[in-house]
Amino acid sequence: MPLRTPVDIQPAASVGSVHFIAIGGAGMSGIAQLFADLGVPTSGCDQADSSTLRALAASGITTYVGHDPLQLEGVSTVVVSSAIRESNPELVEALKRGLRVWHRSAALASLMLGHRGVSITGTHGKTTTTGMTATMLEAAGADPSYVIGSPLASSGRSAHLGRGDVFVVEADESDGSFLQYPSEIVVITNVEADHLDNWRTPAAYLNGFEAVATRPGVQAVVLDVDDRGAREIAERLAGRVRVIGYGEAPDAEVRLTELDFAGTGARARLSYGEDTGDLVLRVPGRHNLANAAAAYAVGRLLGLPHNRLLAGVGGFTGTLRRFQLVGDAGGVRIFDDYAHHPTEIIATLTAARRAAGKGRLVACFQPHLYSRTRDFATEFGGALALADLVVLTDVYAAREDPMPGVSGQLIVDSAEAAGASVVYVPDKRELPHRLAELVRPGDLVMTIGAGDVTLIGPMLASLLAGNVNAADSPASAGGSTPGPAHG
Repeated sequence: MPLRTPVDIQPAASVGSVHFIAIGGAGMSGIAQLFADLGVPTSGCDQADSSTLRALAASGITTYVGHDPLQLEGVSTVVVSSAIRESNPELVEALKRGLRVWHRSAALASLMLGHRGVSITGTHGKTTTTGMTATMLEAAGADPSYVIGSPLASSGRSAHLGRGDVFVVEADESDGSFLQYPSEIVVITNVEADHLDNWRTPAAYLNGFEAVATRPGVQAVVLDVDDRGAREIAERLAGRVRVIGYGEAPDAEVRLTELDFAGTGARARLSYGEDTGDLVLRVPGRHNLANAAAAYAVGRLLGLPHNRLLAGVGGFTGTLRRFQLVGDAGGVRIFDDYAHHPTEIIATLTAARRAAGKGRLVACFQPHLYSRTRDFATEFGGALALADLVVLTDVYAAREDPMPGVSGQLIVDSAEAAGASVVYVPDKRELPHRLAELVRPGDLVMTIGAGDVTLIGPMLASLLAGNVNAADSPASAGGSTPGPAHG
């Protein structure tokens, strides 16, 4: 998956009939829906049927199961995700016909034209921060448009075409997409080396964030001054663009103090200039308090009132696959989370430890990408050692081909070296039954990863409830994997 170079764009309403290859992904489906909401003739295909595909069809979008060049008849613009290979028959045909071919980031950028763009990026926390920002701005009366990498738990929607002049997007840094979006405000949640299969070096990755913060049109950058990488970006930006820092540090302009964590929520005292108030969340973790502070800063930059923003965050109940409760059976609570980087796993398991109370914390982890497993095996092991019991399966390949010598065993070895109790179940089809044998009443189970491990929690819940027929294997579940189409 190469880095994406920004391309010239034009307004979405002027590009003719649009066809989305892999329309069923969370990121692609939201963008496609907004094109359709604008009245643009919209179609799309995916490799397998899914509830997302059926919902798009019900909204009036022409959908297909499978990839066939005949599905391009009458199409002017083809949109692809980073997961689409050059050999895809529809992409090959589109290029042969000379059709306009856009990466999903260009299609999203075309929707943003004419709006006050807000791009929310960072190594971790993009989805949650984008969801919080959209929720807070909506509660404050701004009615923003937005595209989030995962649906809001409250509405089941990942995209909305608002009547206001603000457009909030989750800006993916993994492939350089964040350089495409026309933005007035850029949020950088944190910067930590990742996606080195694209960026090659940590220095190049860091430089990418500096580049997105200094693009033409950017008027303000909001970033976490508690994060070392983001603070380095702030130092580079001094005197070049307005910077608003948030966090617990004494020099944070939006400052958090008196942090408190209880169960599956969190709260803190938030101060900004002469304004202070209680920030009360319905989602857990120190990282989510920071994410909410970023969303608040965006609202203030847009001229929205302090009190309405603080009240609005109470309406945020999370996004799918972000500490999402998926089952409660046999005295066992089962949560699912998209964490797929060691730092994200530490944040997730730290919050889960508080929520587990006196029960055991069981982490079921599926590594995502062979390259990431190779690069961070030691760090993954240390992060997973926060759990009382670790159940590991093999690598979810996603867009990559297998690499010699790289498997889940690398993380098993590093987790055991870090003192973790580990059970290795290479075949993910065996996970539900193996977990059912291992857990006991009072446990809190976290299924973690960016692949199809998300299917395991509901199957485990069915087994624990005694409904063995409902616990189908992951291999039998069709459709696109829930959650963001990047990561």
